[in-house]
Parts: sequence; C-alpha cells; structure tokens
Amino acid sequence: MEVKHIIVQAGGKGTRMEHLTHNKPKALVPIDNLPMIFHLFRKFPDREFLIIGDYKYEVLERYLAAFSDVSYKMIDARGKKGTCAGIGEAMSHIPDGEPFMLTWCDLILPDEYEIPSGVGNYIGISKGFRCRWSYEEGKLEESPSDEHGVAGHFLFAEKAEIADVPKEGEFVRWLRDAGISGRHGKDSTFRELPLDRTKEYGLISEYPEQKGGRCRPFNRITIDGDRLIKEGIDEQGRKLAVRERAWYAKVKDEGFTNIPKIYETDPLIMERIDGKNIFEYELSYEEKKEVLGQLVGCLRRLHEMDGCKADEASYYEAYIGKTFDRLSKVRGLVPFADDEYVTINGISCRNVFYCRKELEDAVMGYMPKEFRFLHGDCTFSNMMLRSDGTPVMIDPRGYFGNTELYGDPAYDWVKLYYSIAGNYDQFNLRRFRLDIREKDVTLNIDSNGWEDMEDEFFRLLNEEVTRHQMKLLHSIIYLSLTTYAWEDYDSVCGAFYKGLQLLEEAMSGIGSMRKGERK
Repeated sequence: MEVKHIIVQAGGKGTRMEHLTHNKPKALVPIDNLPMIFHLFRKFPDREFLIIGDYKYEVLERYLAAFSDVSYKMIDARGKKGTCAGIGEAMSHIPDGEPFMLTWCDLILPDEYEIPSGVGNYIGISKGFRCRWSYEEGKLEESPSDEHGVAGHFLFAEKAEIADVPKEGEFVRWLRDAGISGRHGKDSTFRELPLDRTKEYGLISEYPEQKGGRCRPFNRITIDGDRLIKEGIDEQGRKLAVRERAWYAKVKDEGFTNIPKIYETDPLIMERIDGKNIFEYELSYEEKKEVLGQLVGCLRRLHEMDGCKADEASYYEAYIGKTFDRLSKVRGLVPFADDEYVTINGISCRNVFYCRKELEDAVMGYMPKEFRFLHGDCTFSNMMLRSDGTPVMIDPRGYFGNTELYGDPAYDWVKLYYSIAGNYDQFNLRRFRLDIREKDVTLNIDSNGWEDMEDEFFRLLNEEVTRHQMKLLHSIIYLSLTTYAWEDYDSVCGAFYKGLQLLEEAMSGIGSMRKGERK
C-alpha cells in the first residue's frame, strides 16, 4: 500500500508525563535525543504530515516552524476533546481514494517497521506494552492487554472508510460502536499489524528508561567489547568526525597520553575507558582539588603544544557571530525573548538582544594576541577518570570559529568552568526544572557538586583569566547552547534563560572585574 499522507494525533495534555509536559506538548518530549514526533519524520521523510494539536498548540507550531524538515500542515483542535478531535479536518486534505496512516504521537516505531503492501484497513497491535483497548477475533473490547492491545496506529484504504468520524470523542470507542465499518454499513474487520519492538511513552515512569542527552542526534555510538565505535550519521556529524580525527592524530604525535587508545580513524574506533565521566563520581573536597589540578595541567600541556597568530574574525565568530545566529533561530520560539527584561528566579535580567553592542565590546576587549592548540569542549561530559584516577579527554571540538585546531585558550577554561560553576552536565542530561509562567520563569538545575571548586579554579589559573571574563563567556556559551540543544524545547528555553541570568551577573557587577582586572 502506497501511503503518502500521515495523520498524527498530537493532542492531549500528556498529564501522565508530569513536569515533562508542563511547558510543551507530549509530541515534543525527547526520546533518544529526538522529540517523539521527529521519530516519525525521520522514518517517513518524504510523506505529507497532517499534525493535530491542541494543548500548547503555539509551542508545537513555533517549534516545528523552527526545526522540522518535512512537509506538514497543522490542524488546530483546540477546544475539542478526545482522540477524534481534528481527524475529520485532517482527512479533508487527503485526496479521495488514497490510503493514509493515522497514528498517535507517543508511539516510537522500530527501524524494521514497514507499511504493509496489501490494500486494506490495518490496526496496530501492541506487543509488549499495555493498552486500554484490545482487538481479538475481529472485535474491539475495552479490556487491557499487553499482546492484543490497540496501540493507536491505523492504516486506512481511503478516507471514506471513516468519513463519519465525529468531531469529538474517543476514536477507538467510536470504531467499536460503528462496527468497524465506517460509512459503508457493512462488517469489515481490520487486518492486524503486529507492532513488535514498538515503544509507547505515555507515563513519566517510562521516561527514565530512554538514553537521555549523552549522545547528540548527529552521532552514533556503538560498543564492541572493550572498544567504542563513533560515527557521524548526518552531514554535521560527519564534518565533526573529520575534525575529531585530526585532533587525535596531532595529540598522539605530540605524545599526549591523556586520551583513549586510538585503533582506527575511519570510522573512529577507540578504547572504551574503564571509568566514568568526572561528574559521575562522588569525590571529597580534597579529591576534587586533586582532580581539578590534573585537569588544569592537562589543558596547559595542550595549550603549550603549539600556537598561531590570533584571528579576529574567528574570535568574533566563535563568541558573537555563532551565538547570535543561533539565538535568531529561536527568538520566535522562546517566551519573553522579545522583552527588554526577563524575570528569572525573581531577578530582572536584561535581554541579550537589547545589549548586543555592549556585550560585543566587552568580549572583544579580551581577545588574545595568540591562539593556542585547544580541546575546545572540555566539560566534565567530555572528560573521564580511569579507575586509577587518571584523567582522559574525549570528544574534542577540533576548531574555533573559522580556525582549525587552534583558538582562544580562554575557551577551554570557560568550558571547564561551565561544569564547575554552571552545572552544564546536569543540564545536558535534562536534570533541571523549568517553569514558564505568565510573566516570569523559574529555572533550577541539579548540581554537579563542584561549585565549591570555583575559587580553586581561579587560584590554579593564577590570573590567566579573570572572573569577569569567565562569567561573560559563560553566559555566551549557555546562550549558544539554545540551538545546539534543539531536540528538547525545555532545553532551548532553559539555555536562553540561564544565559540571561549569567549575563546579568557579568554585566551588572555581580562578581565582575575589579579595578585594573582587565588585561
């Protein structure tokens, strides 16, 4: 059966997902680093989508406008109740006589799923997850089932089959009451479509089972015994892979040992480290001081390997150009992004869009005369400790602005500061709570437990960077995270608000530079 149109029922408040749907509809809750609905987009990129929304309709509408890359049309079902809502209007956009799919947004179909070739009406049957309705021997019953459940996935030979669908109410109940016959007035049972390895995400209890934010959507990580295989799966991922291989090649030639063993470079096959990311360890104050000293020493050795003349265009691009390009993409998506001031955790914070010139001047005042060899992304998420306590650096960035391998050494220091003072790694794993209210927001990020190392960080750097410089750049990298963290609406908004919070601290004098502090 050739299906060109897919109706996605993306309505409903998703209350069983609790805080995950406080600011966004269920269709945008990320699963394996993609919003639920984007799994359908990736699986059927050449289809026409008819997306039914109601709860947080404007959020879904703006988010898809910013990030979707498929052909779609929004169906506004606000004010209507039940899974029937919007289906009739959606079908009005499907030509007569053409087959179509109707599916609920919280179903994640497996890679091996294929649309059946036979013409007819199909009903998706759960295999391994409980549904409230069941379908056996051609009959729909309101009886829970794990193996014969009605999973909210249908294929219809043509829209005439369900032309009388009401504007409101429960779709499966209506199918039962209509005798599964649609307008034709004759008994016509569904063909069963087993949904093996399909996952349904409707409860908050199911959410922690997904992988979280540890691997970005443009990469794929495969574990093979004591080896790890890392591959780029799209254009962005493949471009980053080239830079990553070049970085490992250089540090290996220089005799730098705080990296994994590299076995092959295309694809990148490396040692699987016997240890954990730094933020995953529970360390005493003295142990953290020891680890931090080792990390600062590792970065200094990298910086001392090589250097080149600083490039002003690359410096500007890395801090200002890239950040405002990303911010412009989400400005229409993030609440309050057009307001001159935004109240965050009870503090009125200036909006970066209204103080760009002041920010540019402050940042450009810290431009170094020389670029140094960098890691480029040395957060705790990209640094590990072996079981013997030796630090290992992974996932290098490999560029700074338009410059390969070299850049502002302060960029490495602020990425480390990002984890110490900014709890980036917890934010990256979506361990935060964001409450967007009518006039203000609250944002609370779980702690890495390293805030008590902030003074030690500056002591070790011995005035190589200033607190004001770090706070200023810290705000910029959080603001720049808005589009990089695109797969989660709350992360996009949270990065923006955290960036404004930090910017206010840097520019209002809270912990800012003292007289004579600037270089």
